[in-house]
Amino acid sequence: MRIIVALLMMLGLVVAPGPVASASPVTEARGHQVGYDKYSLTVDGRRIMLWSGEFHYFRLPSPELWRDILEKVKAAGFTGVSLYFHWGYHSPAPGVYDFTGVRDVDRLLRMTEELGLYVVARPGPYINAETTGGGFPAWLKNVDGRARSSDPGYTAAYREWLSHIDPILARHQVTRGGSVIAYNAENEYGANVDPAYMEQLQQKVRADGIDVPIVHNNCCNGGLPNWSSGQGAVQIPGVDDYPQAFNCADPGTWGTWGEGVTRRLRDDAPVYAAEYQSGAIDVGAAGYEKCRELTGPDYMKVYYKSNIIGSGATMFGYYMLYGGTSWGWLPQPNDVYTSYDYGAAITESRGLTTKYDEFKRQGYFMTTVAPLTKTDAATAPRAADPAVFAQARANPDTRTQFVLVRHADRKASADLSTTLSWSTPDGDYEVPVRVGGRDAKILVAGYDLGGQRLVWSNSEVLTHVTADGRDVAVLYGREGEQGSTVLRYASAPEVRVLDGDVRSSFDGKDLRLDYTHSGLARVLVSGGGRRPMLLMLGTDATAARFWRMDTAAGPVLVRGTSLVREARMTGDRLALRADTDAPGEVEVFSSARRLTVGGKPVDTRRTPSGSLLGTLPGPCEVTLPALSDWSYRAEPPAAGDTGWTVADKTTTVSPIKPKTLPVLYADDYGYHYGNVWYRGDFTPDGTEKTVSLNAITGKGGSYLAWLDGHYLGSALGGTQADSDAPVNRDPGRGDFAVPEGLLVKGKQARLSVLVTNMGHNDDWTADDTRFKQPRGLFGAVVGDAKIAWQIRGAVGNDAERGPLNNGGLYGERQGWHLPGAQGRWDRPPATVEPGVSWYRTTFRPGLPKDHDVSVALRFGERPGKYRVLVFLNGWNMGQYVNPGAQHDFVLPAGILKNANTLSLAVVSTDQAAGGPPPVSLVSLGNHRK
Repeated sequence: MRIIVALLMMLGLVVAPGPVASASPVTEARGHQVGYDKYSLTVDGRRIMLWSGEFHYFRLPSPELWRDILEKVKAAGFTGVSLYFHWGYHSPAPGVYDFTGVRDVDRLLRMTEELGLYVVARPGPYINAETTGGGFPAWLKNVDGRARSSDPGYTAAYREWLSHIDPILARHQVTRGGSVIAYNAENEYGANVDPAYMEQLQQKVRADGIDVPIVHNNCCNGGLPNWSSGQGAVQIPGVDDYPQAFNCADPGTWGTWGEGVTRRLRDDAPVYAAEYQSGAIDVGAAGYEKCRELTGPDYMKVYYKSNIIGSGATMFGYYMLYGGTSWGWLPQPNDVYTSYDYGAAITESRGLTTKYDEFKRQGYFMTTVAPLTKTDAATAPRAADPAVFAQARANPDTRTQFVLVRHADRKASADLSTTLSWSTPDGDYEVPVRVGGRDAKILVAGYDLGGQRLVWSNSEVLTHVTADGRDVAVLYGREGEQGSTVLRYASAPEVRVLDGDVRSSFDGKDLRLDYTHSGLARVLVSGGGRRPMLLMLGTDATAARFWRMDTAAGPVLVRGTSLVREARMTGDRLALRADTDAPGEVEVFSSARRLTVGGKPVDTRRTPSGSLLGTLPGPCEVTLPALSDWSYRAEPPAAGDTGWTVADKTTTVSPIKPKTLPVLYADDYGYHYGNVWYRGDFTPDGTEKTVSLNAITGKGGSYLAWLDGHYLGSALGGTQADSDAPVNRDPGRGDFAVPEGLLVKGKQARLSVLVTNMGHNDDWTADDTRFKQPRGLFGAVVGDAKIAWQIRGAVGNDAERGPLNNGGLYGERQGWHLPGAQGRWDRPPATVEPGVSWYRTTFRPGLPKDHDVSVALRFGERPGKYRVLVFLNGWNMGQYVNPGAQHDFVLPAGILKNANTLSLAVVSTDQAAGGPPPVSLVSLGNHRK
């Protein structure tokens, strides 16, 4: 073992830990040594608290907004981001890869380096992420060999992907002066596993130049196999925990899937909470606000803090921090739709929520208090009331203690008051505590808080900085709760209460402050043998108004504004980039004597607290235009005679064989996403009474059928469940009566079918029967007629928007969704027949300069069953289904321009009123920048 460790040290994979916590990567153009031990990751011997959250660049098709999200991540105290890299998003066909425009991940990684965020790179090859095919390109369905195995066909395919993505990741590693600190191999790989595949995958990764630690996220409490040992083992195995499950319809549930304490899987590696639940997919279509409630601040306080102390983890990846939009045909066809808001801390429209506030409260604490990066389980204080649970960890070097306090019954709702008999590093104390229902605290004792000595406090530490020759600290607790803080001094200090009601006493060594958490109390302490300290004592709400920003001259604290993006010190001037959503105060705690915000000077005054205080304006009012002057075009069934592919195959790679021949699977003919048209010509014998069809579309998909232009009706397509053993041989069945007299014996007839495919199944179980379930027509019978089939899908690959933007509607192939589409457009008729109708208009949003306004298209109510593809300037921003869960469709800046073309492709299964569905533009957020 010592020889192995020595070799790993030579390779830069293990280094001796140091005592100093590092909050962000060093971004000089030189390499650094990344290592780890049982406590934490290290960079050049400095311990790292990897406090990261998940962000999917592919769900935000506007690279200029990537920085917006990353700045919000950084501002909340996160030190890193976890990034999936989506194989199918970059590869429309075998051997074809695109890393430009909205797929420019090199640009994304440069942003993380500029902002000082570490990256856990997760390129799969399989990622799940509730995206089509779990991130696999759809063309992989046509490759021989089981995916996620060492079969030769799949091996050649994934090696091709890694040969493109790995060099990009390699040059952005921390070991080369970049931001990538860990590399996640595969994803939740625990079913039908192939250890040789895991081993070969990592060998390929190392050969591609990856030299940071390789990690893996094991599903479901880290049960076997968990890749902690044996063939295919990774260096740092992690665990995915989703204790709240996905029951958004009942947000009052609590701990459905366990206690959520991350397991340690290796004794020589840090505990890694690889994916820890911070949102949910909307399984019951209750709406994402319900998912946000299910995983809201109460849950975060109890479960996150219980995990921090219960596991001693120092590597975290919260899923999701920002969900975004499954635009185009990105969604997986199960329990997701266009919005992938996920009930996350940052909404799909990029708004900040109360969950963001809680992340910031915990994140500032986790990344400020360095002893947290190295802790062992310790003896907890004894609570006088057994209904109160206490658990402790301690740093073996500094002896700093961290005590979790909560209800023993996590579901309890009553407030409890008790005392803790606490043996701290500085003496034994009886500490009063109050624990609310569904609440938890992490209390600190024996901590060198800057130049101060914190003996203990029953308030929680938010953060502290040293600025202008003094320590500035913020502690907080729930509104109305009693608080006490004890500090150690060699002699009696001078105590000045600047704001609030705070009582102080000194017993010759300890200064005790007693107060009630309400508003923001301020206490200035000086003398006593230590440098001065400004101690601010707030509530959850007032703590959330603080922002900690790093500058070259040291950290600063800012109070007020809805967001602080950046702080720079130049001489005696502090320059902030900040957002405001309303007029209000801005207060800065630093050595600055002057303040600018957004490049504009702010009139300030010096406060008794020694801070600068000024006011900032709020945003201008925004009035969005009404959408009018719509034009219309109809798309006839199977229109046009060009672009058709003869469908005459008799064999398929899919393990699920068709009900009738020829094979009509869309993927077998190179049409992988969205709608596909079929037309089948046959000569009737006059006895045909029924058209019987089968189609597999994925959940929510459907198909429409016409016979010689006469609408027959529609049916729902088959779903993933039809691939479960035993495979359903009659999925998505539709039987349509042939109208009397429509077919004439001996006269050629045409059957036209429009199939809406909803994306490809994931491969979570590493089972080709699931992943390679076909899409499109599965069977077709019209009496005894022999049908000659043709199929038509998307036309090539949109070089700007990528392979997931378009399907095979005739209007899409003709460019009706694009600005400046040619051809005749008419006024909408009074009624439209079942099928496809196109509507388009133009608008100018007229947004004010220096503002960040999030705009959405909102659908109103209209009777009928229909679906709408929403195209903004040619970008497919999603699919509205009536009836359905989603009514607002975010139109992100970058896609939304000063002048815009909005096109709606409406697929209706019934005769409907003419004109587009009722839609309007709405603002989901307005901030002055």
